[in-house]
Amino acid sequence: MFYLSVGLVAVMLVAAVAVARSLLGADVAFGVAILGLGAWLIYQLWHIRALAQWVKDFRGSPVPRGSGNWQVLFGDIARLVRAYERQREQLSSAIDNFRKATEAMPDGVVALDDHQQISYANARAQLHLGLQMPQDAGLSIRHLLRDPRFLDYLNLPAAIANQRSIALTDTPIAGRTLQIQRVPYGQAEELLITRDISPMVRLETTRRDFVANVSHELKTPLTVIGGFIETLLDHDFAPEQQRQVLQTMGQQAARMQALVEDLLVLSRLETEDKPLDEAPLEIGSLLERLLAEARLLSRERHTIGLANEAQPEGEILADFQEIASALGNLVSNAVRYTPEGGRIELGWSWREGSEGRQGVFWVRDTGPGIEPQHIDRITERFYRVDKGRSRDSGGTGLGLAIVKHIVERHSARLEVSSAVGRGSTFSVVFPAQRTVV
Repeated sequence: MFYLSVGLVAVMLVAAVAVARSLLGADVAFGVAILGLGAWLIYQLWHIRALAQWVKDFRGSPVPRGSGNWQVLFGDIARLVRAYERQREQLSSAIDNFRKATEAMPDGVVALDDHQQISYANARAQLHLGLQMPQDAGLSIRHLLRDPRFLDYLNLPAAIANQRSIALTDTPIAGRTLQIQRVPYGQAEELLITRDISPMVRLETTRRDFVANVSHELKTPLTVIGGFIETLLDHDFAPEQQRQVLQTMGQQAARMQALVEDLLVLSRLETEDKPLDEAPLEIGSLLERLLAEARLLSRERHTIGLANEAQPEGEILADFQEIASALGNLVSNAVRYTPEGGRIELGWSWREGSEGRQGVFWVRDTGPGIEPQHIDRITERFYRVDKGRSRDSGGTGLGLAIVKHIVERHSARLEVSSAVGRGSTFSVVFPAQRTVV
């Protein structure tokens, strides 16, 4: 087309020169030829310049307009540009969808190029690995995570690494365990999939400790009972001695029974999704019941009464059986761990919170107290501040764990304040929505 245009212009120019020569002479014909060639050259240079300027900034400016064959050329370029923009928009949309999908994933995703340099990392991966995007884009993952186990994993062939995963601890945050797996894609690119398995690790540790603790708690009474049975079979005892042996065996059997019962209660609280059997609970009657239980358990070895500042009037919405069990557990603990001659006070008060009036039950004792480092852990299963003293008092090590679950089921919270040598105060704070107006 371009060559045809040049030929046509040449023919027209020759014809014009011939006409001018025949009519006006050779000098005029020569001038006509010069002017025609100059005009044609300017026409071409103008379009070439327009094309060159557009090429310099083809993304920010429209395709220039032309005439003649240049119009055809610019039209073809415009169609190519539109096709390119459509492909670019489709690719951009695909990338946006990929990023949205990875951002919605619960796992971290890091895209690595064929040199294991970071191309992309979603927010979860940045949190898991301590990355900062886009600052870390283009950096080698080897330079950012230097754990020897991770580097060895990166050195594995992609086909082998895809079948394996590694667990890294304290990388980069202490107390966190990450599971990392390499997944090949594309030509030689890879994805690093990161998953925070800290809750599963803690759960497995808790399960293992729980089994070990239960086994240990049952081992002692079983050993005592088994030993006494062998002794009774091998020796003849006087009636009084037999009575003492049987009494000791009965105590150990009762200890095992209490442990099993507490385990069943705790298991039910942790696994069942049973709704609360809620009803208005009169505070005064509840306190009288708890005082009677405390005095019966104390056997007049302590001074037990209602605190002077108590406000026992009013009602709360609660499951009577669960709340009576939880608060009774706190009261029985105060009786068990308070030395003979000590004082135990029960109380109830109302206080204004940010969301309304809150109800607070407390039990205060003059026992040995709890050291500060133990307070945050005393609701853990089988956690004991003083193991020897706890076993001597007949506790199973599960009471406060049960209390915690019941309290949380009622949207309440357990508060503990204590001073060594001065006693402890255990409080249960009920939210305003459980107050019966």
